[in-house]
Amino acid sequence: MIDHTGVSVSNFEKSKKFYTEALKPIGYKLLLEFPASITGGTNVAGFGEPPKTDFWIGEGRPNDPRIHVAFRVDQRSLVDAFHQAALAAGGKDHGAPGLRPHYHSNYYGAFVLDPDGHNIEVVCHEAPA
Repeated sequence: MIDHTGVSVSNFEKSKKFYTEALKPIGYKLLLEFPASITGGTNVAGFGEPPKTDFWIGEGRPNDPRIHVAFRVDQRSLVDAFHQAALAAGGKDHGAPGLRPHYHSNYYGAFVLDPDGHNIEVVCHEAPA
């Protein structure tokens, strides 16, 4: 079981703002933030559903190749809301909300590239209510 993951970002403040807005529709919030003086090297910010942080960004050289992170939700409307919020926050469309039946019949996802080009997805595996 994965406890947490994260990505390196080139512009910490820009990415922190992007993730704060993009992940808000799925219930994620900025929960923790530590400056380089505390971590011993870089500014970091942790996001998650309160009270648990499970997605972190850290200021530095962006991962190469870029990372793909998928967040699971239980309603297709949350996929749509994420996509809209992420685009409004400055993300680049990388796959509009919709079915991806090549994965399975109820795979409903959306993909957005963050400010550094990381492929961020929100996916719902549930059939429509």
